[in-house]
Amino acid sequence: MDVASMEWEWPIRDSYENHSERAALLRPILYEITVPEAGKGNLVKEGKALSLNISSGGMLVLMDQAPDIEQVLKIYVPTPITIAETPTLAEVRWTRKLPIGDSSRHVTYFVGLKFMF
Repeated sequence: MDVASMEWEWPIRDSYENHSERAALLRPILYEITVPEAGKGNLVKEGKALSLNISSGGMLVLMDQAPDIEQVLKIYVPTPITIAETPTLAEVRWTRKLPIGDSSRHVTYFVGLKFMF
């Protein structure tokens, strides 16, 4: 089996969570991530992701980086009124590398986020 086909082998397991409430939401979203910087404390980096779906509990996004599991992000959730965005905190629950394209050029990740209440 070649390495490229192994990247598709994501674990499949029974989930008892109710995902029927998910709604498609294809929009660019802004986020802020705090990363430690050697000797200088913390640095806040801003970025842009593409939301794929959303529920009351979290959202699925595409990102060009794989944040650490349990990393907390400030995300700006789109609202029906396009001029308003609601900032909220979300915890990274899982990441998966998107196994298509030339990985030496640009890597994209699915990132599962759980809203923090």
